[in-house]
Amino acid sequence: MKLLAAAALATSALTGTAQAATKIPVTFESDGETIVGDLYLPDDYEEGDRLSAVVVTGAWMTVRQQMAGRYAAELADRGYAALAFDFRNWGESGGTRRQFEDPQSKIADIEAAAKFLASRPETDEERIGGLGICASAGYMVTASLTSSVIRSVSLVAPWLHDTSILADIYGGDDGMDALVRLGDEAGQAYAMTGQQTFVPAASMTDANAIMYQAPYYTEADRGMIADWRNEADPGFWRGWLTFNAIEAAPLLKQPFLMVHSESAAIPEGAHRFFDLVPAQKTELWLEAVTQFDFYDQQGPVTTAADAVARHFGETL
Repeated sequence: MKLLAAAALATSALTGTAQAATKIPVTFESDGETIVGDLYLPDDYEEGDRLSAVVVTGAWMTVRQQMAGRYAAELADRGYAALAFDFRNWGESGGTRRQFEDPQSKIADIEAAAKFLASRPETDEERIGGLGICASAGYMVTASLTSSVIRSVSLVAPWLHDTSILADIYGGDDGMDALVRLGDEAGQAYAMTGQQTFVPAASMTDANAIMYQAPYYTEADRGMIADWRNEADPGFWRGWLTFNAIEAAPLLKQPFLMVHSESAAIPEGAHRFFDLVPAQKTELWLEAVTQFDFYDQQGPVTTAADAVARHFGETL
């Protein structure tokens, strides 16, 4: 089912603001690493209540206080328990190779997070969902294929790619080969010396940044927060360029919602993914909403969070 919404609809909230949520610091283990997170609960939560719960993950190279925490708070404000966490190697979580974007370890961390969330006394283990935002959308759907507890999936502004889409983005086969070589050189140096090489994750002026001239991350009143370290290990390129998020689509069995915009990142990949999903599915397309607007702008966030809350309310 396909739904369309104008940007003006974003001003209509179903509930109050996200500040109403209660936040509890938590830790859990994933492959021997300590993962640090925040469990968001409705402000009116009472001990003994067992809520539907959602694991929330954000864009690549981010920490839980950015878009993952924002959406977790929004969902708690709508009656859910919601977990945002730092992936291993990022933020306050463990891991020795810092600032390293590794799809496979992030997929494993999502599975561990879902199991942890299902074990909490505040949650109903039979009603656990997963919400992936931007690049973690591919990680979320892949984790959902093997997770024993994720019963429903939502994606907001999903970055969903395969090799052909990445070739268009990164300058064809030659451009991708150059990035792989760059990453392999960094990886080889790390293996030999134990020392990492870092480049800026985002910059308006440094063309070596992974995200060059990107808003949100370069704005102090948005994503450039004190909890976020603006660096990345370029050794990630091979793992990122060979990860295929779209191949998970035909295998997805859980009820599925996607919220996106033609003005956001790679809508072609989102359309291709959605068409391949065999399960119960709904898509909501917002007009003239950019990728970064989905992260923190009140209108798009409210509209997306309302849709996600409805989806989980109907499927968990």
